[in-house]
Amino acid sequence: MTTDPRPFANVRVLDFTQVLAGPYGSYQLALLGADVIKVERREGEDMRRTPLSREWADRGMAPAWLAINGNKRSLTLDLQKPAAIEIVNRLAAKADVVMENFRPGVMDRLGIGYAALCTINPRLIYCTISGFGSTGPYSNEAGYDGKIQALSGIMSLTGHKEMGPTRAGFAVCDVLSGMTAAFAVSSALYQRTHTDRGQFIDVSMLEASLAFLSTQVADFTVAGHRQEQFGNQAISRKVTANLFRAKDSYLLLAVNNDRQYEALMTALGRPDVLDDPRFTDWFQRTEHEAALRAIIEDALAGADAKVWEKRLNDAGAPCASIWRIEEVIDHPQIAARDAVQTVDTDYGKLRLMGSGFQMAHGGGRLDHAPPPLGAHTDDVLREAGYSVEQVAALRRDAVI
Repeated sequence: MTTDPRPFANVRVLDFTQVLAGPYGSYQLALLGADVIKVERREGEDMRRTPLSREWADRGMAPAWLAINGNKRSLTLDLQKPAAIEIVNRLAAKADVVMENFRPGVMDRLGIGYAALCTINPRLIYCTISGFGSTGPYSNEAGYDGKIQALSGIMSLTGHKEMGPTRAGFAVCDVLSGMTAAFAVSSALYQRTHTDRGQFIDVSMLEASLAFLSTQVADFTVAGHRQEQFGNQAISRKVTANLFRAKDSYLLLAVNNDRQYEALMTALGRPDVLDDPRFTDWFQRTEHEAALRAIIEDALAGADAKVWEKRLNDAGAPCASIWRIEEVIDHPQIAARDAVQTVDTDYGKLRLMGSGFQMAHGGGRLDHAPPPLGAHTDDVLREAGYSVEQVAALRRDAVI
């Protein structure tokens, strides 16, 4: 295990985020060495008790919560109480970053918004994440992943014409927004090295999601092209870049050029198709798509999808069978790069995702398990200068 310092080893983040988008963003910083102090209400955030598993929900450690809160420390505060606001002010004075994803204005009303905290700490980087940003006519509307998928244009592109739009199978807008926030904070931290100033970062889930659709936006703004739903077909719209049925399940072909097309037909045992006048170029193949699809699926019916996956990739025809989550986490490529990391907990070893990239030194690493609710409250307060007696009094007064 590397002992090199990680990029954010000396960065402290005061993290008020909850549910998914915000915690996913702060988790990226925690993996890269930041000391992330997760501030929760005294009963804990709702994500701790999502109903997928009663056993883990009863522990206040629901799987989805575990997935994005490793390497953090947990501090509980009742932010409705003045003594809790005083604690936040003390912590913010020595923090590098504050992250929150309340609706715009909530932190200001509590007295711990950017305007208040930057007077305490001018070098503070304050990142807020909301559905629509802190300005504009929609700024006070709630932002939820499904709502943003629909509004951003993602659902207009996803699905089949005959069945209508469908949402992505995971909270894509939440995680895109969280990653955008992590990148924004990283950018501000770097900028601060040569300005010595903090700043306000305003992340909109709608804008973050639309930014990831930049090529689709340009297709319309530059060329006037209106996107349609093309099911599982690639954005190249090549006939052989689509989903096909094999013997036991499905195979996603990503055959997008003539060299790959020739490799595909040869590997399928149908080199004769290369001379068929119906399929001489991509225009012809598109015109006769149904016939070409029938030829491909007739050949694929001779073996299981994973057999074809290896055979075709080896031949130079890119493809993949449809892997389930429980399969891909043990994929040899994932295993070779330790992409799924193991951490010890009071409930045994857990396998959780780390960073989505590798660094030559000081890269992301899951060091310790997601914390039980309030596990680090006493430690954090002692670091902030509170005595044992003061901490006990705060607990008696239900501040912590």
